[in-house]
Amino acid sequence: MTDTEHGDTDRQGLSYYPWWLDHLADDATLEGAAMNGTARGAETVRTIVVKARELYEFQDFSHAGDFGDNGFLEVYESSIQGEPLKVVVTVTRNAAGQAQDLAVLHRPRNSLLLFSRLMHKKFAGTPLAGHFLSDES
Repeated sequence: MTDTEHGDTDRQGLSYYPWWLDHLADDATLEGAAMNGTARGAETVRTIVVKARELYEFQDFSHAGDFGDNGFLEVYESSIQGEPLKVVVTVTRNAAGQAQDLAVLHRPRNSLLLFSRLMHKKFAGTPLAGHFLSDES
Protein backbone atom coordinates (compact mmCIF):
# COMPACT_ATOMS: atom_id res chain seq x y z
CA MET A 1 0.00 0.00 0.00
CA THR A 2 1.19 3.46 -0.75
CA ASP A 3 -0.31 6.80 0.05
CA THR A 4 -1.00 7.38 -3.64
CA GLU A 5 -3.04 4.16 -3.85
CA HIS A 6 -5.12 4.64 -0.72
CA GLY A 7 -4.97 8.31 0.15
CA ASP A 8 -3.14 10.11 2.91
CA THR A 9 -5.15 8.39 5.65
CA ASP A 10 -3.37 5.08 4.95
CA ARG A 11 0.01 6.77 5.17
CA GLN A 12 -1.06 8.18 8.51
CA GLY A 13 -2.04 4.65 9.55
CA LEU A 14 -5.53 5.85 10.40
CA SER A 15 -7.39 3.42 8.18
CA TYR A 16 -5.41 0.29 9.12
CA TYR A 17 -6.58 -1.65 12.14
CA PRO A 18 -4.90 -5.00 12.80
CA TRP A 19 -7.50 -7.79 12.71
CA TRP A 20 -5.56 -9.70 15.33
CA LEU A 21 -5.95 -6.99 17.98
CA ASP A 22 -9.58 -8.05 18.50
CA HIS A 23 -8.79 -11.78 18.13
CA LEU A 24 -6.12 -12.35 20.76
CA ALA A 25 -6.00 -15.70 22.53
CA ASP A 26 -6.59 -15.41 26.28
CA ASP A 27 -2.98 -16.52 26.84
CA ALA A 28 -1.47 -14.44 24.02
CA THR A 29 2.16 -13.36 24.34
CA LEU A 30 4.08 -10.33 23.09
CA GLU A 31 7.83 -10.05 22.81
CA GLY A 32 9.90 -7.35 21.21
CA ALA A 33 13.39 -6.02 20.80
CA ALA A 34 12.29 -2.91 22.71
CA MET A 35 10.92 -4.98 25.60
CA ASN A 36 12.23 -6.67 28.69
CA GLY A 37 10.67 -10.10 29.07
CA THR A 38 7.40 -11.34 27.65
CA ALA A 39 4.00 -9.69 28.09
CA ARG A 40 1.29 -12.27 28.72
CA GLY A 41 -2.49 -12.23 28.40
CA ALA A 42 -4.86 -10.75 25.85
CA GLU A 43 -5.63 -7.57 27.78
CA THR A 44 -1.97 -6.87 28.54
CA VAL A 45 -0.94 -7.41 24.91
CA ARG A 46 -3.81 -5.25 23.65
CA THR A 47 -2.95 -2.44 26.09
CA ILE A 48 0.70 -2.37 25.03
CA VAL A 49 -0.11 -2.44 21.30
CA VAL A 50 -2.68 0.35 21.56
CA LYS A 51 -0.25 2.58 23.48
CA ALA A 52 2.58 1.78 21.05
CA ARG A 53 0.46 2.82 18.08
CA GLU A 54 -0.10 6.22 19.75
CA LEU A 55 3.64 6.93 19.44
CA TYR A 56 3.78 6.41 15.68
CA GLU A 57 3.55 9.60 13.63
CA PHE A 58 2.37 7.51 10.66
CA GLN A 59 2.44 3.92 9.47
CA ASP A 60 3.49 3.38 5.87
CA PHE A 61 2.89 -0.32 5.14
CA SER A 62 4.83 -2.27 2.56
CA HIS A 63 3.16 -5.54 3.60
CA ALA A 64 0.31 -6.78 5.78
CA GLY A 65 -0.82 -10.31 5.09
CA ASP A 66 -0.66 -14.01 5.75
CA PHE A 67 2.51 -16.05 5.57
CA GLY A 68 2.73 -19.80 5.96
CA ASP A 69 -0.13 -21.81 7.42
CA ASN A 70 -0.51 -19.95 10.72
CA GLY A 71 1.30 -16.68 10.32
CA PHE A 72 0.54 -13.04 9.64
CA LEU A 73 3.19 -10.43 8.87
CA GLU A 74 3.20 -6.63 8.97
CA VAL A 75 6.08 -4.56 7.62
CA TYR A 76 5.94 -0.80 7.82
CA GLU A 77 7.91 2.40 8.25
CA SER A 78 7.10 5.10 10.73
CA SER A 79 8.72 7.76 12.85
CA ILE A 80 8.66 8.70 16.51
CA GLN A 81 9.47 12.28 17.46
CA GLY A 82 10.94 12.69 13.97
CA GLU A 83 13.22 9.66 14.29
CA PRO A 84 12.86 7.08 11.49
CA LEU A 85 11.56 3.67 12.47
CA LYS A 86 11.14 0.42 10.57
CA VAL A 87 8.92 -2.24 12.09
CA VAL A 88 8.26 -5.93 11.45
CA VAL A 89 5.44 -7.64 13.34
CA THR A 90 4.92 -11.41 13.24
CA VAL A 91 1.71 -12.96 14.49
CA THR A 92 1.31 -16.70 14.95
CA ARG A 93 -2.26 -18.02 15.06
CA ASN A 94 -3.33 -20.91 17.25
CA ALA A 95 -5.56 -23.80 16.06
CA ALA A 96 -8.67 -21.65 16.70
CA GLY A 97 -7.31 -18.89 14.43
CA GLN A 98 -6.64 -16.49 17.30
CA ALA A 99 -3.47 -14.43 17.56
CA GLN A 100 -1.32 -16.44 19.95
CA ASP A 101 2.26 -15.19 19.80
CA LEU A 102 3.37 -11.75 18.62
CA ALA A 103 6.91 -10.58 18.04
CA VAL A 104 7.86 -7.01 17.14
CA LEU A 105 11.18 -5.83 15.74
CA HIS A 106 11.94 -2.11 15.73
CA ARG A 107 15.04 -0.69 14.06
CA PRO A 108 17.37 1.19 13.96
CA ARG A 109 18.69 0.82 17.50
CA ASN A 110 18.53 4.52 18.44
CA SER A 111 14.83 4.64 17.47
CA LEU A 112 14.18 1.35 19.28
CA LEU A 113 15.70 2.79 22.47
CA LEU A 114 13.65 5.98 22.14
CA PHE A 115 10.50 3.89 21.62
CA SER A 116 11.24 1.78 24.70
CA ARG A 117 11.85 4.82 26.91
CA LEU A 118 8.66 6.52 25.72
CA MET A 119 6.68 3.35 26.40
CA HIS A 120 8.15 3.23 29.91
CA LYS A 121 6.87 6.78 30.48
CA LYS A 122 3.41 5.86 29.16
CA PHE A 123 3.20 3.02 31.69
CA ALA A 124 4.94 4.79 34.59
CA GLY A 125 3.52 3.66 37.91
CA THR A 126 2.13 0.42 36.48
CA PRO A 127 3.59 -3.08 36.30
CA LEU A 128 3.80 -2.74 32.50
CA ALA A 129 6.53 -0.08 32.83
CA GLY A 130 8.96 -2.86 33.75
CA HIS A 131 8.76 -4.20 30.19
CA PHE A 132 10.49 -1.06 28.90
CA LEU A 133 13.64 0.99 29.53
CA SER A 134 13.54 3.83 31.98
CA ASP A 135 15.47 7.04 31.42
CA GLU A 136 18.00 5.70 33.90
CA SER A 137 18.50 2.46 31.92
